[in-house]
Amino acid sequence: MGPFSETVQKHRADSIQRLLDTNPQIDDYMKSIWQMKLDDLAVTEDEYYARVKQVYSTLKPKHRGWATYE
Repeated sequence: MGPFSETVQKHRADSIQRLLDTNPQIDDYMKSIWQMKLDDLAVTEDEYYARVKQVYSTLKPKHRGWATYE
């Protein structure tokens, strides 16, 4: 996960929406999964970094100097 970028998030959203709009072979189950991914994209910097913290705070440090988020 890199730094937050509105451009990158918009590109991700556009890619998923294009997949949903243009691919008739996707069954309803997979469409619902992709729609959930689209709905769950972080749209603000605060939301993005809260998710980064949530993901990385569960990791156990393996080396000295590993940044921890608590």
